[in-house]
Amino acid sequence: MDYVELNANMGRDTQADGITLTYIMVELFNNSDQSWEFVYSCIGLVVVMTMNNKDGNPVTQPDKSRVLPMAIIFVVLCGFSFYMGIIFCSEKDKFVSFYSLKSVESPKGSSISPLQIKYISFPECSIDFQDYTPCTDPRRWRKYISDRPTLLERHCPPKFERKECLVPPPDGYKPPIRWPKSRDECWYSNVPNEWINKQKSNQHWLKKEGEKFIFPGGGTMFPNGVGEYVDLMQDLIPEMKDGTVRTAIDTGCGVASWGGDLLDRGILTLSLAPRDNHRAQIQFALERGIPAIVGVISTQRLPFPSNSFDMAHCSRCLIPWTEFGGVYLLEIHRILRPGGFWVLSGPPINYERRWHGWNSTIEAQRSDYDKLQELLTSLCFKMYKKKGDIAVWQKSPDNNCYNKLARDTYPPKCDDSLEPDSAWYTPIHSCIVVPDPKFKISGLSSISKWPKRLHVTPERISMVHRGSASAFKHDESKWKKQAAYYKKLIPDLGTDKIRNVMDMNTVYGGFAAALINDPIWVMNVVSSYATNTLPVVFDRGLIGTFHDWCEAFSTYPRTYDLLHLDGLFTAESHRCEMKNVLLEMDRILRPRGYAIICESIYYTDAITTIANGMRWDCHKEDTENGSDIQRILICQKKLWYSSTQETKCFQREGIELQGGISFPLRAAISRTSL
Repeated sequence: MDYVELNANMGRDTQADGITLTYIMVELFNNSDQSWEFVYSCIGLVVVMTMNNKDGNPVTQPDKSRVLPMAIIFVVLCGFSFYMGIIFCSEKDKFVSFYSLKSVESPKGSSISPLQIKYISFPECSIDFQDYTPCTDPRRWRKYISDRPTLLERHCPPKFERKECLVPPPDGYKPPIRWPKSRDECWYSNVPNEWINKQKSNQHWLKKEGEKFIFPGGGTMFPNGVGEYVDLMQDLIPEMKDGTVRTAIDTGCGVASWGGDLLDRGILTLSLAPRDNHRAQIQFALERGIPAIVGVISTQRLPFPSNSFDMAHCSRCLIPWTEFGGVYLLEIHRILRPGGFWVLSGPPINYERRWHGWNSTIEAQRSDYDKLQELLTSLCFKMYKKKGDIAVWQKSPDNNCYNKLARDTYPPKCDDSLEPDSAWYTPIHSCIVVPDPKFKISGLSSISKWPKRLHVTPERISMVHRGSASAFKHDESKWKKQAAYYKKLIPDLGTDKIRNVMDMNTVYGGFAAALINDPIWVMNVVSSYATNTLPVVFDRGLIGTFHDWCEAFSTYPRTYDLLHLDGLFTAESHRCEMKNVLLEMDRILRPRGYAIICESIYYTDAITTIANGMRWDCHKEDTENGSDIQRILICQKKLWYSSTQETKCFQREGIELQGGISFPLRAAISRTSL
C-alpha cells in the first residue's frame, strides 16, 4: 500500500482522525522495503492532507488551519517510527530469533502448535535433467548472448518455471570413491562425460580406463604433472611453504588438479569455472573431493567479500584480462588480500618462446604483455618473480601506492559509496577497490600464519554487529562441543565416507573449524540477507560464499556428502518457501548423503513430511544441551534410479551444443574457456 492508495482510503473516511493516521503510518512502514520509501510516503501524505479535504476537494483556509497541526503531529509520528525502524533493523536478527523461538515454547506450555503440512510425494524429473543446474541452465543461454559471457552467469528461472521434481542420478550411479583415492580416480558412470575425455586427453587432464576416469595430474601448462608445476611455483613464492598463503582461488580450473595438489601443501583452494564448453569441470572437481563452485568473471562480482584470498591463479584460462577496461583483473584485485599474489601461466607469459604455438604472432603477444603489465601497474601490482612459463605479481601490501594515484588516471579509485563486500548480483565497476586502511593486520604480511590463523580472532570481526573476541571464542567453543555431538549421531562423520560438506548458514565458520582435522572440507555459506560475517570466515583460513537460499546453489547435482543447517528455516522462512529449499538440498546432496538440520520445533514436523516425500529417511534427536525449543533432524537421502529406462540423455550438452546451437552462441562460449 503506497500513499496514493492510502489517500484514496482517506477520501472515503469522514475524518482523518488520529486512529486513521496511526493505521496509515503502520501500513506504510510495514509495506516499505526501504526506509526512504517510508519517509517519502509520509511526506506525500502530508501534502495530500494539506491540499485535500474529506471530499477530496482543495481545502479552504479554515480547513487548512485545522489540518496543519494534525500534519505536524503526523510528521513527528513518522519521524519517531522511522527512528524505531532503524533500531528494529539493526536488532532484527535478535528480534526474529527471539520471537521465533518464544512462539514455540516447551511442549507443556506451547503457545503455537508445530507447523503441519500435507504429505507430497515428489515426482522424478526426466532423465535428461540428471545434471540440471537451474541458475546456469544451457537451455536458457540463447536469452543472454552478448560480447561478454553474461550467458554463463547466474540466471535463475522465474517461480513459475521452477522444477518441483527429484533429479535422478545417471544409470549405474555408484557411491563415490573415498578420499584421498578419489583425487586420482572416479567412477565413469557417475560423471559419464565423453566430450571432455576426447577433447582433453592429449593434455592429460583425465583418461578413461575401464569403469573409471583416471586423473594423471596433467594440464595445458603442466604436461609433466601438476606436482612439478607447483614445485616451481613454490620456489618463486616461498610464502606458499610456511603457512603465509592459506586460501587460493583458481580461475578456469579445468578438473582442479592444481587445487587438488595444494591440499597436501596446506593450501585450501576454491576452484572456479563456468558451465561452459568444457561442460563438467566443476562436476569432476567435486566428484574428486576438491573444493569447487560454478562461476565466471563477467559483468557481476564473484560472490566473495573483498580482501579474501591470499592467492589467485590462472593457468591458460584464456580470460581476456585487458579487455573491457580491465574489469576482470579489477575483480581479482578486489577479492585478493593486500600483499596477495596473482599467478599467471600461459599467454602472453613467455611469449618469446611460446607464441608460435598460440596461433598468434610475436608482435601481438608482445603487445598483449605490455598492456597487461601497464594495467597491473595501474592497479598497484608489482612484478614479484618470473621464470619460464610462470609470472607472479603481488598486490600492494598497504595504501601508499593508491594514495599516489592521480585523480584523472584510469582506472579511478572507487567512491566511498560503493560497498567493497557487496557481492550478490552486484555489477563489477570499472574502479579500484582500495582496502580499508583501518584494518592493519588483515594483509598477507601481517595476518597470522596457518594453522594459528584458524583460532586467532580476526580483525574484521569489528565489522560485525556485536562482534568481539569473546563472541568469537564462545562460538568456537560451542561448535567444538556441537561437532563432537554430531559425530555421535552420525558415526560416518569424521571418516572417509564423508568428504564434501556444506554449512548452509554459517556465522564465523565454527562448524568447519571444529572439523579441521577430519578428512573433509567445508563450503561455508553466508546468506546474502544476513549480517556479513564472511570476511571473518576467510580471515580464519577457511573458504565460503554468499548465497540466497530462495535460489539454487551454484553447483551440480550430487556434489555434497553432508549438508548442515542451524536455524536456517527460522531465519529465512519469511522469504523462502521451505519446499523449494529442501528440493534444492535434495538436488545437491549425494545419494546416501546426510543432512543435519538443527531447527525450532515449530518447523521440524513439516521438514520431516517434505523430506519423506523426497525419499529421505529422517529421525529426530535432542540437541546437545537438551533444548525444549529446538530439535535436530538427522536425514539420509536414499539411492534410487530413474523409473524410466530412457537412454537418450542430455548427453552433457556436448552433442546438442555442437549441432543444435547457432554459431554466435558457440562462438561466445569458445571465447570463454574459464
